[in-house]
Amino acid sequence: MNRRKVKVYYSGRVQGVGFRYTVKFVATGYEVVGLVKNLDDGRVELVAEGEKLELESFLEGIRKSGVGHFIRNEGIAWNDDLEEFKGFKISS
Repeated sequence: MNRRKVKVYYSGRVQGVGFRYTVKFVATGYEVVGLVKNLDDGRVELVAEGEKLELESFLEGIRKSGVGHFIRNEGIAWNDDLEEFKGFKISS
């Protein structure tokens, strides 16, 4: 298995537009676990774990979703350290 963790910081108009709820909905179509949350500086943080190809497809699914056009920048970092999330949630 090639399980990985990806951490993404989204910037743009990503708060107050249903971004986190859309990401959680998109996640239901993929075999990923993790969380998405708003940050105080106006960005949204996504932490997701799964197979690398599944994660890449998930990120593309977010870009193609109804909130994809609000994204101005994605800061993406890959890591092998897994936190072993249970499901996918919105965090505060």
